[in-house]
Amino acid sequence: QPIGVGDAAACDAAHRRAAGIVAGLGLGQCIALVCGRDMYATRDLPGLVPAVMMTDGPHGLRKQAGDADHLGLANSVPATCFPVATVLASSWDVELLHEVGRALGRECRGEDVAVLLGPGLNMKRHPRGGRNFEYFSEDPVLAGHLAAAIVDGIQSQGVGACAKHFAANNQETSRMVVDAVIDERTLREYYLRGFEIVVAKSRPAAIMTAYNRINGTWCSDNAWLLRDVLRGEWGFGGLVVSDWGGTNDRVAALRAGMDLEMPGNGGVFTPEIVAALA
Repeated sequence: QPIGVGDAAACDAAHRRAAGIVAGLGLGQCIALVCGRDMYATRDLPGLVPAVMMTDGPHGLRKQAGDADHLGLANSVPATCFPVATVLASSWDVELLHEVGRALGRECRGEDVAVLLGPGLNMKRHPRGGRNFEYFSEDPVLAGHLAAAIVDGIQSQGVGACAKHFAANNQETSRMVVDAVIDERTLREYYLRGFEIVVAKSRPAAIMTAYNRINGTWCSDNAWLLRDVLRGEWGFGGLVVSDWGGTNDRVAALRAGMDLEMPGNGGVFTPEIVAALA
């Protein structure tokens, strides 16, 4: 059961179990856990930590049958296609969103998926935004409350939700390289507000970092964003995971608080992590 899912007593017990396991791990084992195993699964430590599966997406389970690929070309297992977030948000109905979340959680359990990669709650800033359909609104308060409702629904089934993309991921054009230059007040009141609401109301199991930079620093490496704001000010205690292939500097990302790099890469950054620790 993911950290952040279930009642407070269960979460506290899970934290204690995790701390006990980590206390007994060697350096190599710890490093192994900060990178995935393959496209959608984490690494396991036999007898200690099981591998878990994470899959897309916000509006329906997208678990690929057989070998997975990032482009989604391989066939997926049958799943319900729910209305996209922009349609759901037009209802302004938090109870409906909670019901959709519960259904998503049940389908995840049926396919042994531990964490669903959604919902997405970035802001709609331009009508040509390539992912507007999977974001709720141009209003951060509406987006935050509806995202919290769907997260609560997913996690009521013992499945973790991963809110994304943190933060200011508002265009697909050049999304891997763009630098979003935003003053702090605008950033906090508009681009971060929905995430703040989700963290406060629903304690998602995970938060996914965005591909882009904010004011010159990659989101995955951004200590102000991840360590100071997300963890320090908001008290987020769950997992911070990269967007797929969205790691820039693995050591900087670890320092900033980005826990898990996805997908797996065969440990290509392990020598850098060992050298930094030394």
